[in-house]
Amino acid sequence: MFTQALQDKLDAMRARYAELETLLGTPEVASNPSRVRVMSKEFGSLAKVVREYEVWCGLDHRRTEAEALIADDGDDPDMRQLATEELDAVAGKLEEAEENLKGLLVTEDEDTSRDVIVEIRAGTGGGEAALFAADLFRMYQRFAERKGWKLEVLDSSPTDLGGFREVTFSIEGNDVFKHLNHESGTHRVQRIPLTEASGRRHTSAVTVAVLPAAEDVDVEINPDDLRWDIFRASGPGGQGVNKTSSAVRLTHEPSGIVVSMQDERSQHKNRAKALRVLRSRLYDKRRADEAAARGDLRRSLVGSGDRSERIRTYNFPENRLSDHRIGLTLYSLESIMLGDLDAVIEALLEHDKQLRLQEL
Repeated sequence: MFTQALQDKLDAMRARYAELETLLGTPEVASNPSRVRVMSKEFGSLAKVVREYEVWCGLDHRRTEAEALIADDGDDPDMRQLATEELDAVAGKLEEAEENLKGLLVTEDEDTSRDVIVEIRAGTGGGEAALFAADLFRMYQRFAERKGWKLEVLDSSPTDLGGFREVTFSIEGNDVFKHLNHESGTHRVQRIPLTEASGRRHTSAVTVAVLPAAEDVDVEINPDDLRWDIFRASGPGGQGVNKTSSAVRLTHEPSGIVVSMQDERSQHKNRAKALRVLRSRLYDKRRADEAAARGDLRRSLVGSGDRSERIRTYNFPENRLSDHRIGLTLYSLESIMLGDLDAVIEALLEHDKQLRLQEL
């Protein structure tokens, strides 16, 4: 049986599902594509839980009726026998439905189905770190292609050698945040750089941040809180350097968050992208603050998601990937870098699921 707190949560999810079903049919929401997109994703995510909860409720009702008949002191032994058989038949199904529900509760939440914005930044290691940042970007790009997701580069700072000092991109598709949520942190690489004449192995680091994509309806931003600075785009040189002042730097003064965009030649497009990233950073910050206020452990079950946390090592000479949070070691680095991330992602999801089940 569920605890009362857990059943209250399920009842709240069912109520929210019904509320969304009603809202999605109203003209006010239907005329707002942004709200429709956000609500439809939440509605779809809740549907999995609510459908299984309805099954459980039906079975629980049958159990209650059977128990009442068995407890009845009437003189109808045949009816009591039927009720006992019904109780036996329902018991196994009820246990299965309960396990299914618990599994859904720990893998589905309001952000599961969201798209993401990913920020990759070269850390220690200079040019080699920038090259690895580009390698990680291509890894996620190929993984997205395998999943049928859409990836769009929002901003980048390339180097002369083909690396990235930093690159920001969005990924849209089904359950993207669910699959990439645990990629945030420091990724360490060990390999012999192409520029290393003596053949010495170098260790470099790259930080990754995965933010749940936020819509206008998720975060309200006061225009008076924003400071815009306009400048010319910089680059590795050549014809790609922007000759006009189209690059923007956006500062959200209450939070101190700064976002720079320069990939587009249009200042208007760079402004729109900067707001998009700012909104997602603010939403992620709010999630973290709310979790901390609740004493919620969920964000730290597999890892804190903090960029300073070393989560993974990519050892190229040994063709080895090690995820330090769950003790996972795979000797298939070459295929992983080509986007075959499923084994890594699934191991993280399963580990997180088991820890959350223990919490329940």
